[in-house]
Amino acid sequence: MADTRPDLAGLRVALFSGNYNYVRDGANKAQNRLVGTLMEHGADMRVYSPTIANPPFPPTGPLVSLPSFAIPGRSEYHIPIGLSAKVRADLEKFDPHVIHISSPDRAARQAAAWGRKRGKPVVCTIHTRFETYPRYYGFGFAEGLVEAWLRKLYRRCDILLCPSPTMIGVLKEQGMNDRVEVWSRGVEKQIFNPGARDLEWRRSIGLADEPPVIGFLGRLVLEKGLSVFAETLAELRKRGVPHQVMVVGEGPAKSWFADHTPGAAFAGFLAGEDLGRTVASMDMLFNPSVTETFGNVTLEAMAAGVPVVAAKATGSSGLVDDGRTGRLVDPTDIAGFADALAAYCEDPALGKAHGAAAAEASSAYDWERINLAVGAIYRQLLAERAAA
Repeated sequence: MADTRPDLAGLRVALFSGNYNYVRDGANKAQNRLVGTLMEHGADMRVYSPTIANPPFPPTGPLVSLPSFAIPGRSEYHIPIGLSAKVRADLEKFDPHVIHISSPDRAARQAAAWGRKRGKPVVCTIHTRFETYPRYYGFGFAEGLVEAWLRKLYRRCDILLCPSPTMIGVLKEQGMNDRVEVWSRGVEKQIFNPGARDLEWRRSIGLADEPPVIGFLGRLVLEKGLSVFAETLAELRKRGVPHQVMVVGEGPAKSWFADHTPGAAFAGFLAGEDLGRTVASMDMLFNPSVTETFGNVTLEAMAAGVPVVAAKATGSSGLVDDGRTGRLVDPTDIAGFADALAAYCEDPALGKAHGAAAAEASSAYDWERINLAVGAIYRQLLAERAAA
């Protein structure tokens, strides 16, 4: 996206989110930052999302609650049932110029249909690769069906926005839409920086200064590649490579992960400066996930001066410069992951060099510039409609 500052005064945008603030994750942090930036520059934003009584953080901008139900077995997540009469009346009254959807649920599909019927541009952001989820729960055969279900929605949107250039080719190859652009992500450099490293804090959770610490950062759910992480660490133990493990995050698979990563220090869920200090106190981040479209945790580690060993997949492969800021490995190559981690464990100078290069590379990810480019796309779509 171009670095531009569009005139957003008077622009009304309705954002439909499957999770705006009831579970903290990288996707909804990005959405809240988008809304905040655009409102600061004059846009009138309204968000529609499921809500809970005590969310982990307050929403940015006006939030209208969508009727929803908790997912069986994953009750922390809610699925919108659809647009109730009350929500439709609110939407009609707000009369947005642009409909922006960020999940493929029924409410978002109804909102997209509402917008198309009224000649309003429909923008869709892709935050995660939903079609990959079935493989982690024994339903890999359903991936094609999920793709077809997503395609039906995505092809009816005016534009798809994905977080990384690596996703553009994937979406076009899947036939999701011919018009795909990048809405990247930024990083809070005042939080994630090499200066936040604190070995005293690391000692406080039972980790010594040596040997090096391999970190995991993210929700503890199977689709984050937990089994690959555990298998790789087992390979390091088999090889006799000295290392320690730090796990940052919470989730339903925590007990499973603890059983399969013996001796790991679990720091729990952290945010803000506490999270920045924790990430900077790792010696390397291991991110084996293939479901992300961007990889916020990868960028946060890079900004903290930590080299990243990641799966060569959408997201991290657009961030990590293999052999300079970290290592990219085939997602199924356990030995390859172990080789990359062992190299950093056995040669701390290599890790420091790649970490310094990673911190330098992260400087290009500025939130305001990135989010204002989305506002420019709104204006561009409206101009195209007016010309037509």
